[in-house]
Amino acid sequence: MIICAGNNETFDFATPMGVGLIETAMNLTRLCLFDKPEFLLFVGSAGSYGNHKIFDIVESKTASNIELAFLSADAYTPLDNFVSTNIEEKKDVIVNSSNYISTNKELTKKFLNFGVEIENMEFFSVLKVAEEFDIPAGGVFCITNYTDENAHKDFLENHENAKELLSTHVKKRIKELTSS
Repeated sequence: MIICAGNNETFDFATPMGVGLIETAMNLTRLCLFDKPEFLLFVGSAGSYGNHKIFDIVESKTASNIELAFLSADAYTPLDNFVSTNIEEKKDVIVNSSNYISTNKELTKKFLNFGVEIENMEFFSVLKVAEEFDIPAGGVFCITNYTDENAHKDFLENHENAKELLSTHVKKRIKELTSS
């Protein structure tokens, strides 16, 4: 099953789950309880901490939930804030999820020290729910912005093009998988 966030980030081949960590967790859990999918593929936009360029397509099976206050040693969590469905154990791009969009370029560079390269609001919830229901899962993202003071402006400017690139990429991959 292919899923996406919703609101202005929808695709004709994906089921919307909600925006942010909470809506996604609630709606995806409900879906899994009543009609458990065999596989989950999340498709969405992402911001880059610097290693990926605008309109890059990034695939991942690994997510974190690290808040900016952690990077400046102003917070900690007793919760497990890392999840991966990467059974191949090869290097994977870690996608950070938060209900906030990062806009501090200097601070977000610190994510790279932890191997965290991009951010998407929903992906951590997707993987945590998938883990709970023992469902293989992954994500495909298109970079719309860098995590700097222009993050929102760049997101708005690049979002439609990113959705088209994601649609083309996912449909091509589906075609490859179904024809082999």
